[in-house]
Amino acid sequence: MQLKTYQQATLDTLRRFFEAAQAHGPKAAYEAITTEPDQVRRLCGYGGRYTPLLGQEGMPYVCLRLPTGGGKTLLAAHSVAVARDAWIGRDYPPVLWLVPTTTIRRQTVDALNNPRHHYRKALAAAFGEPVRVFDIADFTRLTAADLSRHLCVFVATIQTLRVENTEGRKVYAHHEALEPLFANVPKRISGLEPLGAEVAKRVGGHPDDIRYSFANLLHLHRPLMIVDEAHKAVTGLSREMQARVNPSAIIEFTATPHPKSNILHAVSAAELKAEQMIKLPVRLDEHQTWEGAVTGAIARRAELAEKAGRDRDGYIRPLVLFQAEDKGREVTVDVLLEHLRSVHHIPADKIAVATGDQRGLDGIDLFSPDCPIDYIITVEALKEGWDCSFAYVFCSVANIRSATDAEQLLGRVLRMPYARRRKAPALNKAYAHLVSKSFAEAATALKDRLVDMGFEEQEAEASIEAAPTLGEGLFGARARPLPSARIEVAADAGTLAAVRAAAPDRLSVEDGAIRITGFLREAEKAAVYAALPAPAAAHVREQVAAYEAEHAHEAAPAELGQTFVVPRLMAQMQGELVFADTDRLNVRDQIRRAIGRG
Repeated sequence: MQLKTYQQATLDTLRRFFEAAQAHGPKAAYEAITTEPDQVRRLCGYGGRYTPLLGQEGMPYVCLRLPTGGGKTLLAAHSVAVARDAWIGRDYPPVLWLVPTTTIRRQTVDALNNPRHHYRKALAAAFGEPVRVFDIADFTRLTAADLSRHLCVFVATIQTLRVENTEGRKVYAHHEALEPLFANVPKRISGLEPLGAEVAKRVGGHPDDIRYSFANLLHLHRPLMIVDEAHKAVTGLSREMQARVNPSAIIEFTATPHPKSNILHAVSAAELKAEQMIKLPVRLDEHQTWEGAVTGAIARRAELAEKAGRDRDGYIRPLVLFQAEDKGREVTVDVLLEHLRSVHHIPADKIAVATGDQRGLDGIDLFSPDCPIDYIITVEALKEGWDCSFAYVFCSVANIRSATDAEQLLGRVLRMPYARRRKAPALNKAYAHLVSKSFAEAATALKDRLVDMGFEEQEAEASIEAAPTLGEGLFGARARPLPSARIEVAADAGTLAAVRAAAPDRLSVEDGAIRITGFLREAEKAAVYAALPAPAAAHVREQVAAYEAEHAHEAAPAELGQTFVVPRLMAQMQGELVFADTDRLNVRDQIRRAIGRG
């Protein structure tokens, strides 16, 4: 599979880092690369000083930032060979591949075990066959020959290894089946977990002897650690877990990096769009009721299906992804399902329900022309580890303010089918139908979701397209999303209420913060600062100034409170120009005569 330009550039930067780390150490290598002018622009403030993990200055630890849809897992597969060649120098370095959920763990194991999958092909091209892939629960099948003659990849959830107390965890337990793998290892080594009195009594050893555990085996062989969705792994406990594993290097992949990660390289959403990886812009339709949102989503799918039927560049069946509300709320999965059947008369075989309890997509090939499914209902079960580029329409029946998992669900409709642009422009966009009382509110929420998925603020704003409202027609004006900023404020609820009263159309109050949508007038800003205690006012004034500087290019003069100056109307009377004052002449009659209507 030919890598995209941005994917190859990401791997090239990783390779440069490892090669420089060989000569100068990880810290010097990281700081040299991230201060290059091109990388400074690319990192947008994410780069900076290198922070070694747990004081291990000699162990490389970096993070690669790619937005949703950028192919993080494919790059992870290719990065194994990069690390081997440029840093580890061992023919078959063991790999510990950490993922956030059990579902993703199973999917990753299946993909890496499939000889036809791009992930497996990337590993096989670099290491040959067989590539040995182990679900973490199957590590007892490992042999000494596997470690010395083949690439061994162990796929685990972060939670499997991230524990305070190792007792009772299989990977930390003593396994006599692993004894052959410790044949040439001294019985006592600093840094490895010992048997302990209870286990030693059971197996007939000394309490200070090392355990024949999988964790100790990893520690000895120093695996390359790949971390998917790394922002969920950066905690003190994760650091402790990583110290137990003793990795030779750590490469993290995420769309939303944690500030503690050493971000080496970042890819923009614009690069993904240029490579035809994602559908953009997102056309936004806001609805005042959830029923209206559902109707709009169904109509949109029908429109796209008609266009897809005329597209000869590969089969596409546009899908709608519905996000229902949790149990106990108004629009649950059952309520939405009944609505689709009874009101819209959609056949049952065209709807799949995918939740924690209902597994309507298991064993289903959504890409097959024989698959009848057009609609998928979920709550949050698809938020990670599910990809179908036929998903075009995202519809949330929950009020957008409470859709905390919407960013991952929205990401499911951004992937471009076959990673190539279609002839019909409508098939190159994604569509979102949200419940909201105003376009500004919906656009702000959607922009926040895109930012959470790895888009920069300006990219997210530029990626939202307003759907024309009823009656605007083909050439009607299009509303545009307003910029927004959330500013944390150290003030009580009463003070925040007074702040909001200064500009109720442009200010809203959130938990311990205010949100500005659009731009405040000078008088409104003065009222806001006056309502706040002095320290809080100074902080808000600083944040507002930074926000306005960032978005100044988007503000119309009227939005900044500026007046619009036009020349006064004048008329020629008795050979002299005079102001067209109603006391001196009938302006209406003069204008009518001037245009020939009098």
